[in-house]
Amino acid sequence: MDWSTAPLPLAVLLLALASVGAWLAGPGLLARWRRARVRRQPFPPAWRQVLRERMPAFAQLPADVQWRLKKHAQVLLAEVPFIGCGGLVVDDEVRVLVAVQAALLLLGRGDGGFEGLSQVLVYPGAFVVDRTRPQPDGTVRDERQVLAGESWQQGQVVLSWPDVLDGAAHPADGRNVVIHEFAHRLDQAHGAANGAPWLPGAARRRQWAAVFAAEFTALQRRLARGESSLIDAYGATDAAEFFAVTSELFFERPAELAAAHPALHEQLGRFYGVDPRHWLAVTPLLRRPDRP
Repeated sequence: MDWSTAPLPLAVLLLALASVGAWLAGPGLLARWRRARVRRQPFPPAWRQVLRERMPAFAQLPADVQWRLKKHAQVLLAEVPFIGCGGLVVDDEVRVLVAVQAALLLLGRGDGGFEGLSQVLVYPGAFVVDRTRPQPDGTVRDERQVLAGESWQQGQVVLSWPDVLDGAAHPADGRNVVIHEFAHRLDQAHGAANGAPWLPGAARRRQWAAVFAAEFTALQRRLARGESSLIDAYGATDAAEFFAVTSELFFERPAELAAAHPALHEQLGRFYGVDPRHWLAVTPLLRRPDRP
């Protein structure tokens, strides 16, 4: 249509609709453009040195996985502020080690990031939080907890720096605070963490709920009988912790998880869009190390 010849009311209406459409699409399009520009930038040599020194298994990953991790990490570092707490000075080492480990969760999830993430707070050690916990008799009790990490509904992820270092240095022990807390962040993208991150389609959600409910109940029963389990006992705390704990296993001990809990591994693989077993098959340094 030639807008110059359209009746004035129609032309005004079309312009208004075009403006509203641009306003609605603008933030998403702008974010994608900014991320594409960040991804075109080279990964700084100083950042590569951090990975060589602190995360040696990174160099043993397939080249395409390394490249995608670096690109996701660059976007995360460009978009999210990192703040040192308790006297910790945030430098490239802190930022890069957190971002690259967090990027594992994004490898198969397109070009998006961690929706709602506003800040990453890093402490020089475990940090203390005060909580009120409901009791079976209806009362509440004040508790003080010492934590290595936490993800807050308001958008902050809180991490202990020694635990970040440990996760980077020991990539196959099934424990990684960055993976754990950023899994919570994915779970919190559309509400409070409940172990059921958003999935497309009712059928997918029903499958997820059925598998996770069965596995969660089975873990609680094994622990009640005093039996050992591949899944850490902390995963029996609630559904949200079960999702975060099994996400750690999925990325760090995927072959064992698939062998012991195939349905659970399948659901996590569909959610994350990757199968880390393919990386580990060609990555000797990612085999479970002997730890003191």
